[in-house]
Amino acid sequence: MNSSDIKTNKVTSDKTKNKKTDRFRLSIKSAPYVFISPFFILFLIFGVFPILYSFFLSFHSWDGIGQMEFVGLSNYAYVLNDDWFWESVKNTFIIFILTTIPQHIIALSLAFVLNSGFVKMKEFFRGSYFLPYITSAVAIALVFDVILGHRSGLLNAILIQLETLPPFAFLFDSVGLDLPVRWLAEARWIRFSIAGLVTWRFTGWNMLIYFAGLQNIPNSLYEAAEIDGANKRQVFTNVTLPLLRPMIFFGVTMSIIGNLQLFEEPFILVGGDGGAGRAGMTTAMYLFRTGFHWRQFGEGSAMAYILAIFIVILSLASRKIFHKENDL
Repeated sequence: MNSSDIKTNKVTSDKTKNKKTDRFRLSIKSAPYVFISPFFILFLIFGVFPILYSFFLSFHSWDGIGQMEFVGLSNYAYVLNDDWFWESVKNTFIIFILTTIPQHIIALSLAFVLNSGFVKMKEFFRGSYFLPYITSAVAIALVFDVILGHRSGLLNAILIQLETLPPFAFLFDSVGLDLPVRWLAEARWIRFSIAGLVTWRFTGWNMLIYFAGLQNIPNSLYEAAEIDGANKRQVFTNVTLPLLRPMIFFGVTMSIIGNLQLFEEPFILVGGDGGAGRAGMTTAMYLFRTGFHWRQFGEGSAMAYILAIFIVILSLASRKIFHKENDL
């Protein structure tokens, strides 16, 4: 083998090595995308596709088996003229109001107590308050079903004992409380029962949000306010609340989104028909019955998008209330 052949073989070998190196470099660049691709694949299949397909279905009439029929905006017109739909919206908003206001007041109060210096074992209390949020909604609803039972429920047993005391007997008579109370069988009590469950479950989550916000407020601001002669009320209204506004906005917005999609708790407590007088029939439950019970997938999809519009409007209203320049 002469010198020219050796040079040719060397050049060929170098080119082969360079190609292998380029391929290796390409694999290194693409490796991160390969590792994160399972998430995006699952998100596209179970997240993006159902949303887009539901939007497509909202313009069609389909029972899930037969041929689809394009109906344009007829499904939206049907939903907007459906009395049961507006009744479910009414129930949803009543439960939302009964839940959101006490939930955030209690959560904010608990956050202030835990943030104070005299409370010991803060980690234990934070974990205890947060525990209902991470507990299965089905398990919680079953426990509340036992507590709110008509004849052998724990709540009625306590109220019957309190009725023997004169102050409570007068209070029960003034509000027209006939014991034992049919918490899950009378329309006027069903919404309060569902609201009580939801409030108990999500108060701890909001409490942690407010507690984190309080922890991030510098003590120097409180010291400066005290030096300026501000009392506790002035410190709360002029220092604490303005700095907590982003957290309050976030908590209220999440409550709006969660409560308007309320499904599991009322479904387990009062059943899929909403209980007596359909008082527990939320919009999400009615959407489920429309689509999967009555097999009107087009109307159900239209209902889902109308509900999404309600959520967006209320979220924007919440932002308008809590947003100020340089706050969020």
